[in-house]
Amino acid sequence: PLTLEEVQMLVELFYLPYHHGALAQELLEHFRWLRANSLSVGVPATAPDACGGTRWRGRAQSFQVLCARMCRLHSRFVSTAGRALLYDLHPYLWDIRNMLLAASAFVLWLGCQSITAPILLGRDAEPWVRRGGLFGELQALLPVGNSCDLFYHPPPLFPSSQLYLLRPLLPLDKVGAVAWKESCSEVSQRLQPQLSRAPALPGRLLGSFLSLSPEYTFVLEDEGGPCGYAAGALHAEGFLQQRDSSWLPAIRHKYPPDLGTGGPALGQEAVLFFHAEPLAVPQPVLRRFPSLVQLGTAPRVLDVGASRSLALCLLSALRANGSRGVFCQVSDTDRQQLSFYSKLG
Repeated sequence: PLTLEEVQMLVELFYLPYHHGALAQELLEHFRWLRANSLSVGVPATAPDACGGTRWRGRAQSFQVLCARMCRLHSRFVSTAGRALLYDLHPYLWDIRNMLLAASAFVLWLGCQSITAPILLGRDAEPWVRRGGLFGELQALLPVGNSCDLFYHPPPLFPSSQLYLLRPLLPLDKVGAVAWKESCSEVSQRLQPQLSRAPALPGRLLGSFLSLSPEYTFVLEDEGGPCGYAAGALHAEGFLQQRDSSWLPAIRHKYPPDLGTGGPALGQEAVLFFHAEPLAVPQPVLRRFPSLVQLGTAPRVLDVGASRSLALCLLSALRANGSRGVFCQVSDTDRQQLSFYSKLG
């Protein structure tokens, strides 16, 4: 059963609409301070005011611990609460869990970046855009907080106790991307020896982002390891030009079109993909939506809340550096991706 400490935490999360318990208030204070003082993170350790960065990282760690405790509370509640209580309270806890996944990853991302532009919140939102309570106050603190469509989604019919971690890309993730994408695609065997150098699906989906825009890449993990990603390019026009002029030619030279001949269909498809001419993005799209995004999760991720947290975190990072809008590119034959984006709304 839930411990007394966990029950107390549950009460403090939903104390009164505009009056929070001690833990929830501490969480909000940390988030407000971290967002307001994020410019101090990039101060070199030798600078006179370097202690500001040290203090920021200390408070960021405290914020991460609080977020992790509250996410564990959601998992524990789903596993132990009686059915009637679970279905009464789960929608609220699920909302908070998703919001904290995004907020926690956004703070981690702030700690990795030297933000050159202020966090842009745009004009004040109408009162109806945000609900009350802790959820609404956390929403207001994210750079995309005024985009109400991103925050409203019905909870799953069958609550899951799966724990998730959302974080920015780490250097080691580039090495693990191949193994992860193989598991996502449920590939039963590795490529044949003659294709050992061939790029599999990870290179096709994420290669250009990992090479040209790693600072806007996020990883979703569950107990089985990496299970989702979100990648973006702040200035899509420059990103696509660099991809077509330097990254693609280098990849084509490394993986000639005859490399996949006689091998598995997956390897052939991956090789030929790089030798197809990419479709041009119309200028009106680039002017109105200057940033490019791409998201995906493994088939085992059934909780759409985790996917929405991925989207929230990526969009917040792009918005924090001045992006006015985003677009994604999806093949009209890729049913998996079309279904994924449709479920996100």
